[in-house]
Amino acid sequence: MNSAQVDAYLRRLGAERPARALGATADVLRELHLRHLRTVPFENLSIHLGEKIVLEEKRLLDKLVGARRGGFCYELNGAFGALLGALGFDVTLLAARVHGDEGRLGIPYDHLALRVRASDGSEWLADVGFGAHSHYPLAFAERGEQEDPGGSFRIVEAGPDLDVVVGGRPQYRLEVRPRELGDFVAGAWWHSTSPASHFVQSLVCSRVTEDGGRITLSGRTFKETAADGAREERELGTDEDVLGAYRERFGIDLGCVPTVRNPLGVTD
Repeated sequence: MNSAQVDAYLRRLGAERPARALGATADVLRELHLRHLRTVPFENLSIHLGEKIVLEEKRLLDKLVGARRGGFCYELNGAFGALLGALGFDVTLLAARVHGDEGRLGIPYDHLALRVRASDGSEWLADVGFGAHSHYPLAFAERGEQEDPGGSFRIVEAGPDLDVVVGGRPQYRLEVRPRELGDFVAGAWWHSTSPASHFVQSLVCSRVTEDGGRITLSGRTFKETAADGAREERELGTDEDVLGAYRERFGIDLGCVPTVRNPLGVTD
């Protein structure tokens, strides 16, 4: 990522380039992490708009920065990891498998998260691509409770791996072996094409709000959850209402309303 791309990405986040004296600190990481969650939506619209998902740095930047779109974990954390690396952080891509019903784990390369080392040597689990997750990076070596606006988190030993737990419930199992972005191509393909993938079965566009709550548009259902948990939900009646919500609440300008490719999860 060159200097102009870094500046464009930071403008997308509403952030200034960190001063040289400040450097790649944990405080800078925390600020960028929260700004990313507030400005770059977690969304799977490309799957339902027939857009190809390409896990290459330039294509990710073209989408997130140039087109001002969002994405899902591979895209969001892939691009964010590239930005952090360009700013001087030591970034390692990690693979995870999401915990499902009855303790079942998802497919290999189910999720992409980031292990980030700051200039003081502290290490953090950064994840701007899981949807509802921690607002700030989690201390990677800490095994006690970590309180966050997104909940109470723990990182728990699970054999050679680590379980990321929120509110006592495991979210995903994290491998500690370093990976490369290309390793996640098969996982991205499965999630964007398989009838069994929940990303294929439903539409989602979601981001953290400035007051610490969350807004989500699922098809025509718009949900707004405040930081205290209070929730409002309403159905959007017309296509223009839906397109207006994408544009005004998520900063995404679409030419047509996305429709779910496989709403019932039919597997033929």
